[in-house]
Amino acid sequence: MPVQGRARWWGLLAISLGVATIIVDATIVNVAVPAIIRDLGITATDAQWVQEAYTLVFAALLLVAGRFADRAGRRRAFVAGVVVFVAASVLAAVAGSGEALIGARVLQGLGGAMILPTSLSLLNATFTGREKGIAFAIWGSTIGGAAALGPLLGGWLTTELSWRWAFGINVPVGALVVAATLALVRESRDERAERGLDWLGALLSVVGMTGVVFALIEGRTYGWWEREKPFSLFGLDWTAAISPVPVAGLVGLVTLAVFVAHQVRRSRSGRAALLDLSLFRIGSFRNAVVAAAIVSLGEFGLLFALPLWYQNVLGYSAFDTGLALLPLAVGSFLASGLGAPLVQRWGAARVVQVGVAAELAGIAGLGTVVAPDTSWWAPLGFLFLYGVGVGLATAQLTGVSLREVPVRQSGQGSGVQSTARQVGSALGIAVLGTVLFAGLGGILGDRLADQPGVDPAQREQIVAAVRESAGAAIGGLAADPRTAPIAEEAKAAFSDATRYAAFSAAGFLLVGLLACARLPRDHPEPSPPSRQPTPATTSGG
Repeated sequence: MPVQGRARWWGLLAISLGVATIIVDATIVNVAVPAIIRDLGITATDAQWVQEAYTLVFAALLLVAGRFADRAGRRRAFVAGVVVFVAASVLAAVAGSGEALIGARVLQGLGGAMILPTSLSLLNATFTGREKGIAFAIWGSTIGGAAALGPLLGGWLTTELSWRWAFGINVPVGALVVAATLALVRESRDERAERGLDWLGALLSVVGMTGVVFALIEGRTYGWWEREKPFSLFGLDWTAAISPVPVAGLVGLVTLAVFVAHQVRRSRSGRAALLDLSLFRIGSFRNAVVAAAIVSLGEFGLLFALPLWYQNVLGYSAFDTGLALLPLAVGSFLASGLGAPLVQRWGAARVVQVGVAAELAGIAGLGTVVAPDTSWWAPLGFLFLYGVGVGLATAQLTGVSLREVPVRQSGQGSGVQSTARQVGSALGIAVLGTVLFAGLGGILGDRLADQPGVDPAQREQIVAAVRESAGAAIGGLAADPRTAPIAEEAKAAFSDATRYAAFSAAGFLLVGLLACARLPRDHPEPSPPSRQPTPATTSGG
């Protein structure tokens, strides 16, 4: 029987909890990596792939997963994604080697890719009118809140129990999500989907996205042109002088161009296509997807730099860092309550613009207070403002992009929107990471040039150690009285570089705010009648 009334809202909570699980997992592992290295005895390269295998697979499969959900059933795809994610979490929790853990993370990325776009299409198919805006607000606040809660939860689990519980906790949460989704969320699918599957389109999409996202993520690590360090994965070594990054990026871009041409050809011939390009004729969808990609450049990139600054400069523990970032989560959750009345009063496009402006102000404010001796309370207000902006902008920008997309195509639309955000986020992290570490190396080198007793060879060695350890070497320098003055210079340099990264993120958000000005103006939505009509495109499940 169709799920109606209050049960839909409980179903929304189940969907949001599923999304929160994959978002938390993307951040929780960052805190657990040092313990994983000690326990499994893995190399730094393996540890890096533990973090990034998930992101790479997740971003590459979003478009395919969204289309699959439209055809096979959105609730079915969502539940299948949660099951895959939980099974992979069990494999990760019991992994006895780096290779096994990386493989489990790849499977987690597959499950996550099935969950995220499907969650959006389920909301689009379940809610209408003003209720849809409220639902997207709750979903959006979940994203921002979970991103901030991840380090807190990861720090507590790793410190008090084991890094394995960072994965093991997904098992009871996933079981709850599956049971609640099956009981409270109705099935829906594209009943008019063309027969046949676009297997070549799916392959081209995955290969193209993998190449582009790999290049964006790994450029700083392996070199944007010349290979700066050995590259190996699962026993395969890259021995060429040129970095694998430009090769992967070029292959990805060429493959995506072939993918677009393939989609145009299949659409014109009336055959099933992975991506219905007619979606881009919808002005609200097209403009919102572009705005989402640009906003994502600066939205979450700073969350990469802040934990490093808190731990390596201010000396916070992993758990204390999570507590320090908690205002961001509080602001994001609060925005879920503000979003609906603000949309009713101003319209969704204006709320998006207000949200991006709040993010911009919060991040720029953080840049003004970052210093080696920053008091614990100084960033709190800016983090809270940043969180409010994320909660408002993420939810309503998503709602604007899907507002005029037919329900039967909501999986495709959600996949495109999610992919745009992931690519934008990967590009933002790549650029901000380059700003952070290039700035750190340059500033620290200049500071040590005036340090007595440090010759050029020592200076180069110290700069390389601090930069390549992402600041972790500062603690060792500070512990030795002979190098304590150098540690103080390193803390100042890391703070300056973090400040530059914050201002760069604010610059991206300023461009994003200008892009949001092109969003179609909408009118505030009236209060809904007591009973909402059931969408005709859904089928009972």
